[in-house]
Amino acid sequence: MSHQQITSDTLYSAIAGVIQQARQQVRQAVNQQMVQAYWHIGRLIVEQEQQGKERAEYGKQQLERLSMRLQEEFGKGFDVTNLRKMRQFYLAFPIRDAVRLELSWTHYRTLLRIENPAARQWYADEAAQQNWSARALDRQIGVLYYERLLASKDKALVEQEARQKTAGLPDDPREFLRDPYILDFLNLQHKTYQENDLEQAIISNLQQFLLELGKGFAFVERQQRIRTDDGDYFIDLVFYNFHLKCFLLIDLKMHKLTHQDVGQMDMYVRMYEAHKRRPDDNPTIGLILCSEHNNTVARYSVLSESKQLFASKYMTVLPSEEELQRELTREREKIQRIQEAAAAYQLNTTH
Repeated sequence: MSHQQITSDTLYSAIAGVIQQARQQVRQAVNQQMVQAYWHIGRLIVEQEQQGKERAEYGKQQLERLSMRLQEEFGKGFDVTNLRKMRQFYLAFPIRDAVRLELSWTHYRTLLRIENPAARQWYADEAAQQNWSARALDRQIGVLYYERLLASKDKALVEQEARQKTAGLPDDPREFLRDPYILDFLNLQHKTYQENDLEQAIISNLQQFLLELGKGFAFVERQQRIRTDDGDYFIDLVFYNFHLKCFLLIDLKMHKLTHQDVGQMDMYVRMYEAHKRRPDDNPTIGLILCSEHNNTVARYSVLSESKQLFASKYMTVLPSEEELQRELTREREKIQRIQEAAAAYQLNTTH
């Protein structure tokens, strides 16, 4: 290839990059203006309703007439359904400065399905901070991301999260891990797959798995080797969390959680601390992903008091919302029983 061709290709790439960046900026600017305009339209509709003394039926007819006039001049984007969405948009986000302009109108239409104001604001903030697509946001709402996060916390943290619409970044690993994990995107709907198949499916769908893991996680390595004097050990999956500033080790199990699983992960974490952890990293955490919980193991093993070892259930088939809610209720009740038992034990030992 000649010097002239190299120069021409370089020039083309540079110009193409400028054009793509400009188009992206235009799309972002249009999106921001559209979201702001729809918020203002919603505000005007609500204010008109509040000032008027017409009955609801007349108000409905008035909105239909308004829609017809707007569609004649501005197109089908102003039909009655969309005008109602704009009205609902303003009522759900009445403070203009709280509207995240990083999100599209499609994002907001999805958010309007959420009745809980605290959950709605939390999803909006997460979608903006994590750069979720509208489709990713829809999935996270569908698998009750917010509710699962709360179910994995203790009572005080649940109350705190419910009170705060915008929470700061916590530094407790429990705030970043949840239970259960929904891995329906792996398409492992039969029960004949092996642990290696599960691991390979995660690697093949790594972007979606990172979304399911939560904020701040980056993939490090699969089957990472740790060499010791007694031989080599291999960790299924290793990630790093940039908010916690620590490594996350994941061990995949296709059975009910056992004491052996906990002991193995405890050993992995200790070896990682000795051989892999850097001086500026926080303590390594280990997560056992198992197909079924074991309350006895959770209560009477180091899991109950360790700040570095955790176990969560994974589900490869998306349950119904009712089934997932029941699962979360059971988990929350289990956590509360464990906390009450621990509190009673501490009380007995101090007297």
